Amino acid sequence: MYVFERSMFKSEIITRNRSGRRGCFPWMCSIARSLACVSLAVLLPGGRAASIQIAVSTPLSIQLLHHVPMKTGEALEGRLLYPIYVENRIALPAGTILRGSVVQLDSDHSRRIHARLRGDFTPFHNCVVQFNQVALPDGTLQPIESDRATDGAAVLHLSPPPNQKKRSFLGDQVAQAKQELKETAALFTTPGQGDRLVQFIYTQLPYHPQRIDAGTTWTVELTRPLNLSVSDHPPAGSNGSAVPAKGEEAAKQKPGPAASSAEQGQGWQLHAYLQQTISSAKARPGDTFQASVADPVFNSDHALVVPQGSLMIGEITQVKAARSFGRQGKLRFRFRELRLPGGFTQPVEGTLAGIDSSKKENLKIDSEGGVQQKQSQNRLIVPIALNFLAGRAFDTDENQVLNRTVASNGFGIMGRLAGILADSRNVAAGIGFYAAALSVYDLWLAHGHDVAFVKNTRIEVTTMPGRGPLNGSGIRGQAPTPR
Repeated sequence: MYVFERSMFKSEIITRNRSGRRGCFPWMCSIARSLACVSLAVLLPGGRAASIQIAVSTPLSIQLLHHVPMKTGEALEGRLLYPIYVENRIALPAGTILRGSVVQLDSDHSRRIHARLRGDFTPFHNCVVQFNQVALPDGTLQPIESDRATDGAAVLHLSPPPNQKKRSFLGDQVAQAKQELKETAALFTTPGQGDRLVQFIYTQLPYHPQRIDAGTTWTVELTRPLNLSVSDHPPAGSNGSAVPAKGEEAAKQKPGPAASSAEQGQGWQLHAYLQQTISSAKARPGDTFQASVADPVFNSDHALVVPQGSLMIGEITQVKAARSFGRQGKLRFRFRELRLPGGFTQPVEGTLAGIDSSKKENLKIDSEGGVQQKQSQNRLIVPIALNFLAGRAFDTDENQVLNRTVASNGFGIMGRLAGILADSRNVAAGIGFYAAALSVYDLWLAHGHDVAFVKNTRIEVTTMPGRGPLNGSGIRGQAPTPR
């Protein structure tokens, strides 16, 4: 019978039998070293692996990486736009790759009608997508279960304009014209102009293929908890911490937990997801809603001041529903209360500082946080120009083919060809006046658009607490302790 003992001076296993003879087994030494390394990895701070669970209904904002044909079964690959936190630690970092597919195509009736009135007979669809795999940071693929999403669109982060001197009406028009000129020039100077040219030509055809453009973003919710193993280390880093809402020094500080500007009377920018849909069509002044804080906030002492999962209580303060004759909707709200996961509540003064919105919605935020649809600046110019061009069909002092080509602006390329081949001034002018009438309807007579933010829209709120959690007091005990 052998008795095993550990040598105090050598990394070897010593055996001793009843007669006192000693021996060393090399394979036992290798096992001992391996066990020692594993023990150190488990016991040392920052080396432990923790199992965490991302809860059901957690929103994932996923942005498509490449153009994809709009076909059922087409594979999708996207990246996570924002990190996912669990217990105030990053569970999935921003940029994580997710994979899914197009599971269904639904008819887009309103877009089809709008397009057919303009000579485009493409059977437009809305794609239904579902994501079922996530690529973890170590490269492994893990299955996930999420709901289906149909509201895919390119997302633009809106923010209030900087404070500017008040301009005259003429000065305002000049400034807007300059901005539109810059945006038009960017179409020809930024990368991808060849692809944009092809897509523009497609829009002039009576029928063209559809695709899902790169940059299209969906927000899906998990329908089953996702279990992950992550490094168990203290929360730190600039990926998860909010930044002070004001001050130039805040923008220059090194990566790390955000400095506590709330202690100096400045606000925090909290990132949150709306918990329900709010719309200028149905909301009323005084209605309340909730938004869940997505990213935890730490102060300069690395203490947790606003935990992830806290609820902000918002209140509608002004609402204006869209009406006929192009009158657009308007919505204004504020946040008045912050509820921490432990039940503690704190009154705050919070205003909208940014919001993720579809580029198609054409929204703007004013300096006080109100959101409204942009009014077209071409309501006068476009109809007048189209009527003038339509009248060129009756000119007799120039090339008649050129006049008919210029006049026939409706129905895209089909309208151009009909105006040229018909060899009739009346046909060309009729097509041109039809286009002018459509522009008058769209810009002056059609029903305006409401301001609507669907559930899980990501917002950015500047809060101004009077006292309590945001200045570092009241919830220090809730901050996760380094282990």
